[in-house]
Amino acid sequence: MKKNSFLFSTKGIVLATFLSLNTAIYAQKTAEAAPITERTLSNILEKNRTYYTQGKVADYIPELGKMDAKAIAFSVVDKNGKIYNSGDVNKKFTMQSISKIIALMVAVTEKGESNVFDKMGYFGSDKPFNHFSNLETTGKPLNPMMNAGAILTTSLISGEGEKPFLKVLDMVRYITKNQGIEYNKSVYESEKATGHRNRGMFYIMKNSGLISGNEDQLDNYFKQCSIELTAEDLAKIGYFFANQCIRFDGDTTYKNAEIAKLVESQMLTAGMYEFSGEYSRMVGLPSKSGVGGGITVSVPGKMGIGVFSPSLDQHGNSLAGYHMILDLAKQYNLSIF
Repeated sequence: MKKNSFLFSTKGIVLATFLSLNTAIYAQKTAEAAPITERTLSNILEKNRTYYTQGKVADYIPELGKMDAKAIAFSVVDKNGKIYNSGDVNKKFTMQSISKIIALMVAVTEKGESNVFDKMGYFGSDKPFNHFSNLETTGKPLNPMMNAGAILTTSLISGEGEKPFLKVLDMVRYITKNQGIEYNKSVYESEKATGHRNRGMFYIMKNSGLISGNEDQLDNYFKQCSIELTAEDLAKIGYFFANQCIRFDGDTTYKNAEIAKLVESQMLTAGMYEFSGEYSRMVGLPSKSGVGGGITVSVPGKMGIGVFSPSLDQHGNSLAGYHMILDLAKQYNLSIF
C-alpha cells in the first residue's frame, strides 16, 4: 500500500511539473504571438515619459541644445511591414550617430568588408563615442560605430566633394521610402564649427595614411549626422537590417544577408557605446543610438523599432527611449538571448 501511495505521489509531482512547464511555455508563446498595437506603444510611452527629467539634452553642439526635452515618440514596423506609432511621431530630429550604420553599409557594398575592416577593428569599447581610444597608438579606430571609425568609414565611400554624403542620404531615403528627407543645414554648420575633436581624429588618421583626402570628407560626416528624420523612419531602418536589407514594403533591391549580419553585429557590440555590454544584457537587441535623441532597433527576422526623446543619459543615449525599448522587449520576449 505504501509503495502504491509513493508511486501515485511521484506521478502527481511529475504531472504537476509537466503541466507547470507547459503552462509557462504556452504563456511565453502567447506573449510572442500577441500582436503589437498602438495602445501597447502608448501605454509604454506614457509609463516612461517622465524619464526626460533625469537626463540632459545634448548642448555641446549648440543647435542640438534647442530641442524640446519633453518631446517623445515611439514607432514599430512589425514583421509584415505594418507601422504603429505613438507620441510626437511627426517631430523631426537629426540622425547623428545612427547615420553610421548607413555609411557602413554603403562603404562595405562598394569596397567589400575586408577592405573596410583592414583599416579598423570589430572591437567593442568601454569608452565614450568621441574617445580617441587606441587611435594614437595603433593608428586604427576600434570600430565603425565610434566617431573615429565612422569618420574613416565615410571617407572610404567613393566620389568627390559631397558625393559620399549624397549616397548616404539617398540610402536613408530609399530605406524609409521617404524622398522628403533632407539634412539640417543649421545643425551641420553648428557641428562643423564646434567639431574640433572630430577634426583632430581626422588628422591623426590622415597622418597615419588611413585617410588621404581633405576636410571635404569630414564635412560629409558632419552632413550625414545632420540628416533629419522621425521615429517612424528609424523603425523602418531597424526593420531593414533585421530582415536581410529588405525594405518594409518588401522591396528586395539591396537584399544582402551578410551586410545585414555585419551591421547588426556592430550595433549589438558597439551601437550604444560604453553602455553596449549592459544594454545587450538588459535588452538583447542590435541597436544604434544618436545624441539627437533617437535609437533604432533591429529584432532579427521580425521587426524594427524607432524611439525618440532628446534627453540623454551619461552615455549619450536617450533615457526615455532606452526604457521604452526595454519594456517592449520584456513584454514581447524580443531579446535574441
